[in-house]
Amino acid sequence: MASDAGGPGAAGTGERLLVVDDEPTVRELLAATLRFAGFEVTAAATGGEALRAAREQPPDLVLLDVMLPDLDGFEVVRSLRALTRPPVPVLFLTARDSPQDKVTGLTLGGDDYVTKPFDLAELIARIRAVLRRTGAGGMDALVVGDLVVDAEGHQVTRAGREVRLSPTEFRLLHYLALNAGRVVSKAQILEQVWQYDFAGDSSIVDTYVSYLRRKLEAAGPRLVHTVHGVGYVLRRPR
Repeated sequence: MASDAGGPGAAGTGERLLVVDDEPTVRELLAATLRFAGFEVTAAATGGEALRAAREQPPDLVLLDVMLPDLDGFEVVRSLRALTRPPVPVLFLTARDSPQDKVTGLTLGGDDYVTKPFDLAELIARIRAVLRRTGAGGMDALVVGDLVVDAEGHQVTRAGREVRLSPTEFRLLHYLALNAGRVVSKAQILEQVWQYDFAGDSSIVDTYVSYLRRKLEAAGPRLVHTVHGVGYVLRRPR
């Protein structure tokens, strides 16, 4: 079986994804990106491998290509429905973009249908949306390495230790965590965190990033990085 277990820094709250794609480059890129986003990932290259993996350790969501060398993705979904109770959420990820294929996938019980080529940040957002909608994996908590941002409980922990933040610091960290691995500009942060414009003065963002770093780095290496001339990015330490 071609499978990859979640490595260091994978999510500790149970979000297990099964990635099924017969293209090694796509499969490895997805697995690495999703682990970086905080998920535990198992990867499979065929429908048969996917069904064995799901039987051995039921996932919280399956990211499934339609065109596989043995079974097609639609057949895999039919078999998954007989294997898992409650039914595991499925997000189709495929080059097959005809309306009929989308109707077939969603009619069989697929929860979303994304066509290739795709944007990784959008794909992660759609995975999280499916998990929230289906109640799988406790996705109210955003996990990046050893950092856990619990939006519902309004709590932050790093390496198991609580990090006390002000409401504004929490909103800033939550926004960065939602976009983990993606650079966001100061203008975007002002709009999303403060929800209004500081008359062009973005220094408030720098000030609060400094506050946030001081508190987060008391428990580990740097998470919030500066991309000069662009903005900031939250990413797991290498």
